[in-house]
Amino acid sequence: MEKSFLHVGCGSQSKRTIKGFSGEEWREIRFDIDSDVEPDIIGSMTDMSAVETASVDALFSSHNIEHLFAHEVPLALSEFNRVLAPNGFAVITCPDVTSVCQAVVDGKLLDPLYESPAGPISAIDILWGHRAAIADGNQFMAHKCGFTISALKELMFQAGFKTTIGGARPSAFDLWVIGLKTQISNEDAQALGKVFLP
Repeated sequence: MEKSFLHVGCGSQSKRTIKGFSGEEWREIRFDIDSDVEPDIIGSMTDMSAVETASVDALFSSHNIEHLFAHEVPLALSEFNRVLAPNGFAVITCPDVTSVCQAVVDGKLLDPLYESPAGPISAIDILWGHRAAIADGNQFMAHKCGFTISALKELMFQAGFKTTIGGARPSAFDLWVIGLKTQISNEDAQALGKVFLP
C-alpha cells in the first residue's frame, strides 16, 4: 500500500535523501518556499494551508527549521503535526548548536569542519547560514535560530507530538529527531528509529 510523505524544504533534492523513504511504497510530495526548485507545493513552514489536515503519513524536514525566527518555530512544528495522519510521524534534522558552539570555543569558527556537496562547511556557516549561497543572493539560506536536542524535543512536545526519539550526532554537528502524533512503546520507537534515523 502506497504511503505519502511531505518533503518540507525539498530544494532540488528528491526522496532518496534518507534510506527510510527510498522504498517504492513511499510517494514524495515536494514542498518548498522557493519556486525555482519546482516543488509540488509552494509554501512556507509557518503557513502550510495548501496541505490538507491529516493528509500525509510522514513528513521529512532536513535543515529547514533553523531558517525560521525562534518565535516562528512553534507555529511550523504545529503545522508539521497538523498535516500528519493520526498515526503519522515527522523526521526532523537540523544543526546541533551544542557541538557547533564547542567548535567555536575551540577556536574553529572559520575552520572547515566537514565537506558538503556545496563545499567546505565551517561553524560560521552552520550558525548563520551558508555564506557562499547567501553571497550569491539566496537569502533563504540565512539561519535565524538554533537548537539543542533537549530544546527541539521540548518544542515538539509543545506542538502536540506525543513521542519523540533521536539525538545529537556531534561528529556530524547535527540533530535527528522523530516525532509521532501518538504514544508508542519504546520497542516500537526503536524499530522506527532503525529505519529513519542515521
